[in-house]
Amino acid sequence: MIFIKYPQPDFKIEIRGDQPYIFDHIRRKWLLLQDEEWVRQNFVQYLLQVMKYPKTLIALEKEIVVGELKKRFDILVYDTQHKPWMLIECKGPDVPITQNVLHQVLRYNIAMPAEYLILTNGNYNYGWQKKDGQLQEIHSLPEFLTHH
Repeated sequence: MIFIKYPQPDFKIEIRGDQPYIFDHIRRKWLLLQDEEWVRQNFVQYLLQVMKYPKTLIALEKEIVVGELKKRFDILVYDTQHKPWMLIECKGPDVPITQNVLHQVLRYNIAMPAEYLILTNGNYNYGWQKKDGQLQEIHSLPEFLTHH
């Protein structure tokens, strides 16, 4: 498992009607604040503030085609050559990280092959690095290197 100490949240949140909305600084728009979005926003802040990943190389919820289906990945970090480097699947805090979640990210990885695969529900974080066609569990996120 990967231990993550999230930075102190500094989000813009507003209530519209009776629904909370959060401002997404990557997509530059207001989004309905649901459990999974809270996890995604906190994880992105960890990538930016703690890990110092470049904001310009992070994509959120982009559509991909998996077989015949259109799906959306949660977070994708590109390397400096703009190739997929780390694929991150977020779930709400009450959603357990199961084999099914791993299979979901593995299916996404067929369409967007990345070296690192991360699963998180905000409380539990798991990661793997693809090496020689095998998945090897990692226990911390890799440093972002500019010479990928």
